[in-house]
Amino acid sequence: KSPTRQSRNMIDTEAEAPSTGAGETSSAAAAVVVVGAGFGGLEAAKHLGKAGIGVTLIDRRNHHLFQPLLYQVATASLATSEIAWPIRYLLRGRKEVTTLFANVSGVDAAGKRVLLDDGDALPYDTLVLATGARHAYFGHDEWEPFAPGLKTLEDATTLRRRILVAFERAERETDPAKRAALLTFVIIGAGPTGVEMAGTIADLAKDTLPPDFRNIDTHKTRVVLVEAGPRVLAGFPEDLSAYAQ
Repeated sequence: KSPTRQSRNMIDTEAEAPSTGAGETSSAAAAVVVVGAGFGGLEAAKHLGKAGIGVTLIDRRNHHLFQPLLYQVATASLATSEIAWPIRYLLRGRKEVTTLFANVSGVDAAGKRVLLDDGDALPYDTLVLATGARHAYFGHDEWEPFAPGLKTLEDATTLRRRILVAFERAERETDPAKRAALLTFVIIGAGPTGVEMAGTIADLAKDTLPPDFRNIDTHKTRVVLVEAGPRVLAGFPEDLSAYAQ
């Protein structure tokens, strides 16, 4: 069932988890503590709760994100509210599950406590870490300001702004070389997200934007997909990989 418009508006993509009193420790241990409300964490919380097990779900954001569609937000095809839903809304029917908005800073395995960045601690009997993954720069984190990844809503809106602003700047640019550079987009990694991003930027330039500009021909947009491996979509069967390429 899709969330209502009001529930979607309760998503806050900017807020940090609040402090709740440094040094305090919850008095009652939950049977299970799940860290992370992505696909794995949410499913674990739902199924454990359904089995009658008390669960505390902790996430540093107040929304669950459908990551496979982030590329569509990044290319202005979808709004952020269409791929993110409040965690509390998704779990409102699971009375066994308690949701906490907090940042986890560490785990005290010996003491069976989840440590929060405000100094609080949450005891557990069983701990599930479902924090997901983030993009990597192979030891070159200085590349990140120039080449953002695509794992969060903030990443998607940053990319969307950069893509659309590039077309706007190209519209005003009189130097042909600089204009061509503004209309060139390089994507590193030809997995599903990279391939989808490349194809959607190409569609944006060839189908959506041409009527909107007067000084540039968006058909001349160049999309470069860089992959270190021998083929795109390496995790898929070779015939599908060849079709995509």
